[in-house]
Amino acid sequence: MSSTQSLGWRAHVPAAVRPYTEAAPIAALFLGISSGAPYALIASTLTTRLAQDGINKRAVTAFTLAFLVYNLKWLWAWVVDGVRLPLLGRLGQRVSWLLFVGVLTMAAIINLALVDPKASLMATAVAAILVGAAGATYDIVIDAYRIESLEPRQLGVGSGMSQYGWRIGSVAAGALALVIAARMGWQAAYIACAIFMLPAMLVGLLLGEPARHREPEIRKGLKSVLDSVLAPLAEFFRRRGAALVLLFILLHKIGDTLANLTFRLLFDDLQFTNGEIALYDVGFGFWAYLIGIFIGGAMYSRLGMKRAVLISLVLMAVSNLSFAGLAALGHSNWGMAGAIGFENIASGIGGVTVVAYFSALCDLRYTATQYALISAAASVVGRVLTGTTAGALIERFGYVNFYLLTTLIAVPGVVLFWIMIRRGFIDDVERVASGK
Repeated sequence: MSSTQSLGWRAHVPAAVRPYTEAAPIAALFLGISSGAPYALIASTLTTRLAQDGINKRAVTAFTLAFLVYNLKWLWAWVVDGVRLPLLGRLGQRVSWLLFVGVLTMAAIINLALVDPKASLMATAVAAILVGAAGATYDIVIDAYRIESLEPRQLGVGSGMSQYGWRIGSVAAGALALVIAARMGWQAAYIACAIFMLPAMLVGLLLGEPARHREPEIRKGLKSVLDSVLAPLAEFFRRRGAALVLLFILLHKIGDTLANLTFRLLFDDLQFTNGEIALYDVGFGFWAYLIGIFIGGAMYSRLGMKRAVLISLVLMAVSNLSFAGLAALGHSNWGMAGAIGFENIASGIGGVTVVAYFSALCDLRYTATQYALISAAASVVGRVLTGTTAGALIERFGYVNFYLLTTLIAVPGVVLFWIMIRRGFIDDVERVASGK
């Protein structure tokens, strides 16, 4: 049989697009959808809900502390790797955990739907944290399933498809919530959005256990548990330049996180309607982000890891200036479109290049745990600062100066990466990733 015949209908697809039509990358797309939705429901969507319920800015931004659960997921990542679930476990380690955590996340979202922020902020905060905990655990399982399903040659394509899926899931959940909330209220909106947990569960049921999955080791005693948590850390810190790399991971996203989690507050104060937010922030921003991912993939292929990541860091820092401009301009649909477009294109580019760099940092013996560690560390500082200071900073200095400040805060990350390039640390990562 010729290679063309073995490809079937895919033989008629352009060669550049063909890798995206394989089963594992398509699965990564659907896994990403289920990964992105819970995040959106406790991010901008919850911010809008609280703002419209008349909750003050300090309390609204404090809710971003619910994201800290995502930063702690590495603490229990080993459980997903090493603990076999009763009954469901016969379906396989990854499939059983996909189903179990998928149901838990749906339940947590429905619980958040049923609380009333105006009646009890504390109950709402607890419900948001539960969604964060369930969503973070779902991320652990989804990342492991994706990595183990993709062949080495598919890792780049699969990461891009996962990014597309994450954005589709977060945008679709956010848009659906806004539309339903306008017609039926926030309770119905959140309940409806629980369906976004199903795509990952269906992937597990249809494709089964990943071919590259290794059966978990049987863990006995406290020492074995501690080893399973500490071994990935020990391996990372034995590397050359590990401290500088960790500092970059911790600091590079502070400015971006501070800015992104306050956009809906700006839109509300500028009196944009839910329809305008849905059109420009959710709709226009979605397509701008997809364009950014495409540009990021091309940049990474043509320029390589070093230049692509450095350029994307600069773009993400500068993009915050566009919101300072919008704040100064006031209610302007064109201004909102421009700011959202620039920011999402820059974020899309960075979403490919920086994630590719972080993926290359993982030792294949500890991929799931180390990726959980790196992804958690990448946003922890920004989320803490957003939850504890963002609202107060906006009230004290105003939106224009606040977004100028976020741009300045992003500069150290750019400088740190440039230093790592100069010292050869990025060359080390490229060499290990290529197997040389």
